[in-house]
Amino acid sequence: MEALDIARWQFGITTVYHFLMVPLTIGLGLLVAVLQTCWLRTGKAEYLRMTKFWGKLFLINFILGVATGIVQEFQFGLAWSEYSRFVGDVFGAPLAMEALLAFFLESTFLGLWIFGWKRLPQKIHLACLWIAVLGSVVSAYFILVANSWMQHPVGVQVVNGRPQMVDAWAVFTNNTALVAFPHTIFGALAVAGGFLLGISWYHLWKRRQLGIDTVDQKKRVVVGESSEYPGRDKTDHQVWLRGLRIGAVVAMVAFAGTAISGDMQGKLMFEQQPMKMAAAEAACQNGTSFSVLSFGDVASTNCKDVVAVIEIPGLLSFLAHGDFTTDVKGVNSLIPEYQAKYGSTLPDHPSYGDRAGKPIQYVPVMAVTYWGFRMMIGFGGLAAAAALVALLITRKGTVPSSKWLMRLAVFGILAPFGANSAGWIFTELGRQPFVVAPNPQMDGIDPVFMFTAAAVSPGVSAGELIFSLIAFAVVYAVLLVVEVILLVKYVRGGVLSAMPELAEKPESDQPKKDDDDVLAFAY
Repeated sequence: MEALDIARWQFGITTVYHFLMVPLTIGLGLLVAVLQTCWLRTGKAEYLRMTKFWGKLFLINFILGVATGIVQEFQFGLAWSEYSRFVGDVFGAPLAMEALLAFFLESTFLGLWIFGWKRLPQKIHLACLWIAVLGSVVSAYFILVANSWMQHPVGVQVVNGRPQMVDAWAVFTNNTALVAFPHTIFGALAVAGGFLLGISWYHLWKRRQLGIDTVDQKKRVVVGESSEYPGRDKTDHQVWLRGLRIGAVVAMVAFAGTAISGDMQGKLMFEQQPMKMAAAEAACQNGTSFSVLSFGDVASTNCKDVVAVIEIPGLLSFLAHGDFTTDVKGVNSLIPEYQAKYGSTLPDHPSYGDRAGKPIQYVPVMAVTYWGFRMMIGFGGLAAAAALVALLITRKGTVPSSKWLMRLAVFGILAPFGANSAGWIFTELGRQPFVVAPNPQMDGIDPVFMFTAAAVSPGVSAGELIFSLIAFAVVYAVLLVVEVILLVKYVRGGVLSAMPELAEKPESDQPKKDDDDVLAFAY
């Protein structure tokens, strides 16, 4: 493997791993802020318990997300120095603003929230959480601004072969970013909704297994409590039932939001990166039909062996143009257009090294784009359908005692994670062979684009990248184990893991000796 291939694997592995934590941090943070708001407005004990339990899981994920995310920006300079030089004049503004929000606004106010229990006025304490959470949302927008410029460069002029920002407003209001942002936020809420649903199902099932809750002849829940199991009182039942139903509703609303914003995003992709969408359909020829399922060698770059088995007539035209009759260009029609605009071979330039003069493969790996597109939709739809079923099953106040249904609900947490990851893999790999895709509307002698083959650091060897790839993979694997162990530990512990005082029976109203420990909640 060449240094370029290893660098792409390294960036892909670390980025996909980091993005497992990003949507949970954003989505769960928003829900925790809503739950604390509900507690402040209603004073109900279940909302306080929910805030502290889900807040603890949010903190675990947030901390490890920060640790894994720092690596991303270092990779720009280490493995992708040519790319960094090319995009630096544009990326400086959005990435600087993201860093200010992520490392100053979020960390400061999240710290105040952690240490501020019983010390700050309740409204100020709640405001700290909202500021931190909204900071993470705005931070995500600036990251998407940078990524969207790679998908659709705007607001620049080329000076000495490098783009320089001349219209900051155009960059920050790039239509690609404006559509990608709600799609990403809805995807994050889908992850958080599934997270609440699966864990709450487990605890409702556990209450059934312990004999705390039973059902009457009409299958309605009879909520109980037992001194044998501290914290498993009637309020505890409300914590999990509300959590499950809130998670299910959020998951369904989020899927609807991702579907609508995804349709808008798809229409933009058909305009801005038609080859990506043709590869997503494994469509060789122009047509109007959407391929639900194709057999054959979808990894083939000429589509000769791909046969559509199930098609929906007109759907592809609707996704691309909003009607059912307009043809969508296929791979065979697009290749000559790309070759005419950007050349048939890589430029004879030192930055391309041994790759200079080699033929350009404009068709991305269709096995990735084709199945990635369908996995994104399939996992998202599966999670929404499961949420609807969960609402129907729990309408009488509890979950069935079936162990396999409980396991299915817990494993269902992974579905929206899979949808998010598949969507990003499709979006990024489908852009190849460009690391900065050309803007079809940006005419001129020197259009703005960059081939991935020219982006890798020229002074980095394949051996060095192999070493860093293995090192990152090992470190990230360890961090994954740490996160899973921590999450499983505190999930199994239930509300008591965040509020151990529920198991205590103070003899007086005097403050307990650990009330002054500002890190008690963080622990």
